[in-house]
Amino acid sequence: MADPLALFRMMLTIREAELALSRLFADGEVPGFIHLSVGQEAVAAGICAALGQQDSVASTHRGHGHALARGMALEGFFAEVMAKATGLCRGRGGSMHVADLQRGMLGANGIVGAGAPIALGAALAHRTRGTDGVAVAFFGDGALAEGTMHETLNMAAIWRLPLLMVCENNGWAEFSRSDTQVAAKLAAWTAAYGVRHVEVDGNDVTAVTEAATSAVAALRRGEGPRVIEARTHRWRGHFEGDPQRYRDPEEAGRMAEQDPIARTRAALLAAGTAEAALEAAEAETRDAVIAAIAAARTAPPADWMAALSGVYAPVEV
Repeated sequence: MADPLALFRMMLTIREAELALSRLFADGEVPGFIHLSVGQEAVAAGICAALGQQDSVASTHRGHGHALARGMALEGFFAEVMAKATGLCRGRGGSMHVADLQRGMLGANGIVGAGAPIALGAALAHRTRGTDGVAVAFFGDGALAEGTMHETLNMAAIWRLPLLMVCENNGWAEFSRSDTQVAAKLAAWTAAYGVRHVEVDGNDVTAVTEAATSAVAALRRGEGPRVIEARTHRWRGHFEGDPQRYRDPEEAGRMAEQDPIARTRAALLAAGTAEAALEAAEAETRDAVIAAIAAARTAPPADWMAALSGVYAPVEV
């Protein structure tokens, strides 16, 4: 089981990084759209804590937390999202396509549900190559309306592939309540394919880690795919700048009561962790994010001509 203080630090890193991205986006330093996972940090931290170096992760458009929890360096992460040449994808992917193959991070994805078949392919590759690895597909509850989700789970079940599908159920499908867009309940949906489903409190990082550890162990034993449904909250809009007119203003207050970071902090204090240790973790995390942003700001912008060299084949005239 992962160290509770390490899980706390990881959630802090995700939170501080995303709040900083919000400010950078507002100031025009981040191109394109960004989708933040503030409030969902326990899912990313808990799931990735159960993974090994050989494992693979396919993410979503709301994928910053998954990338950082998988071990992506802050410097390369910020440089990538800020479209700098020193980014982990040389500034070409940005927020919705940030990836780090050295850490098994197959990338975020701007298409709803599109990470699932990619993870399925990774799971098949692990089986074929005998790596003992597992693949994880993160997805939101709104993605259950996508056909690729059903195709993925069907194939994974038939071939008993080492695929862990993680639903970050925050109750929203973009701008609509997911229960107005998706008729199926995830537990019943997975049962139809004979796949085991576990529901956890997605704001309790210990519960998420325990569920993930058990599921990954079963996958490594060859017991077939697993689904974890983590009930959580999306604190911010679908995208940064979303006015959220569709949302009850009082909902924000209720969500704050379930803050995964505050809950973990309280649990650590109750377990005997010194206040000074938690304050040090908070300060170190803020300093690391500030330093990474400073480095990204001084880096050269992504090179357009270099990007073209990886797209088109040479033409003989």
